[in-house]
Amino acid sequence: MSDLSDKKYEKLVQPLTEELSTMARWVDETGQRIVILFEGRDTAGKGGSIDMFARVLNPRQCHVVALSSPSERESSQWYFQRYAEHLPPKGEIALFDRSWYNRAGVEPVMGFCTEQEAKDFLRAVPEFERQLVEDGILLFKYWLCCDQKKQEKRFEARLHNPLKRWKLSPIDIAARTKYDAYTHARERMLQATHTDFAPWTLVDFNDQALGRLTVLRDLLDRVPDTDLPMKDIPWPELPGKPGKERYGVLRPIPKYEV
Repeated sequence: MSDLSDKKYEKLVQPLTEELSTMARWVDETGQRIVILFEGRDTAGKGGSIDMFARVLNPRQCHVVALSSPSERESSQWYFQRYAEHLPPKGEIALFDRSWYNRAGVEPVMGFCTEQEAKDFLRAVPEFERQLVEDGILLFKYWLCCDQKKQEKRFEARLHNPLKRWKLSPIDIAARTKYDAYTHARERMLQATHTDFAPWTLVDFNDQALGRLTVLRDLLDRVPDTDLPMKDIPWPELPGKPGKERYGVLRPIPKYEV
């Protein structure tokens, strides 16, 4: 639940999404590259935040990256390799629903990597991100925060709602008892990877609607001035009267009854 009504939220988010659309046009026309990482506890609100961006942006320009567990072949590669192939070309935006930071959070907490592998990652990732930034990528790293009481309510909503049950994984169930371990892993990650060139931004997501507004406002405030004049597109009159649909082989199915 949010302190904001749906009507109030839509009123507040509308001008921000208009700014987001303008930003996307700036990215396209100037050949920028933007990478936004969404990290945080299970149920924090990563998916809803990404959807807020994706539903406004052109899907040919904006790509959501949500990788499954690595295959045996991928596990034998350089750790960053399978993430690097999803980095955007010029004019595009990549939204990572979790990222290479799995190795700083879920993997060490749940025992999917060794302690040495986690330490090696924390030493390597600043240099990896420095190279991305120096190559011109605008990199934004968001960590979404929520209290355990709020997390439990959201887990229970997934458990009892058939439309959300798919979100509940065995890892989620096991992670419920590791709240403090995730806190420790996050703090260690921040200590090692919060840099001047690729800083972290923590956002309170106990209220997800307010959290989404906060993320969007922060991002828009941190990109350069993106207000470009609209290009003129020739739009001549139709040569005759507008046409109507005509059917031969098949007709539309009956309309939904209201």
